[in-house]
Amino acid sequence: MFEALQAPLFFGLIAAFVTTLGLLAVALRSDWSLRYANLFGLAAAGMLTTMAFLHIVPEAFALSNNAPIWLTVGFFSGLILHYLINTLFPEREESNLPSEAITPILAIAIHSFIDGVVYAVTFAASFSAGVFAAVGLILHEFPEGVIAFAILRRHGVSNRNAFLFAFLAAAATTPFGVLVSGPFMFGLGEEVLGSLFALSAGLLLFVATGPLMAPMRETKPTLGLAALGSGVLIAVALMLAPIHGHDHNHFGGSHEADDHTHGDGHDHQDEDASPPPDHAH
Repeated sequence: MFEALQAPLFFGLIAAFVTTLGLLAVALRSDWSLRYANLFGLAAAGMLTTMAFLHIVPEAFALSNNAPIWLTVGFFSGLILHYLINTLFPEREESNLPSEAITPILAIAIHSFIDGVVYAVTFAASFSAGVFAAVGLILHEFPEGVIAFAILRRHGVSNRNAFLFAFLAAAATTPFGVLVSGPFMFGLGEEVLGSLFALSAGLLLFVATGPLMAPMRETKPTLGLAALGSGVLIAVALMLAPIHGHDHNHFGGSHEADDHTHGDGHDHQDEDASPPPDHAH
């Protein structure tokens, strides 16, 4: 089992490293990141919304017939979770993690965990499928760390704690997802994977259009729209990059190709396998 997990765990650790690089890029400029935390939050909203609509949702719908249901469940689960957290854990000045920040950080953690599940499942299908998925997923890990850090800083979390919580939510959860899903990876098919994508997309869409959009009321319209638009443009640039992740055509593609080849071979053999003429008569 451990040998089967070596490749997905290796790429999961690379993803965590790339996320950490994104965290370091903003954490080293802590005063600057705090001053523009609201604008970072709006840019994060634009990035998450765009990545969900252009990347995660289409893949979920391609993989699972139940994706619309799980997308809806994810969105309203985020709403309920946000309400429960604010009700059960009211704001306290001495708190290291404000309740307003818990829901978006949990949503990012769930999505990052599912990324780890994707690594395990795609490598179980074939090595090439796993590499395609891993490269595409690693591409969006850098902004994921920046987004998590920006959310925490916007809610007044100290630079050190923001780095720690963002690392746990956006970086550590990916290899953790590989380890947890490893024993079950051969039992997960495209339908389950698509449902998980849809669930995480629903959560991220709630976060992006709800808590992360809140600074729009406190920011000058021109600055707010510019920050939101910059997030959209960055996400679109990532989507247009010549690297593809979550490609459902690669998931189990080698098996489908083998089946198709064997099927064609069998058909041609049947067509050509007419009995030889009987010259005896």
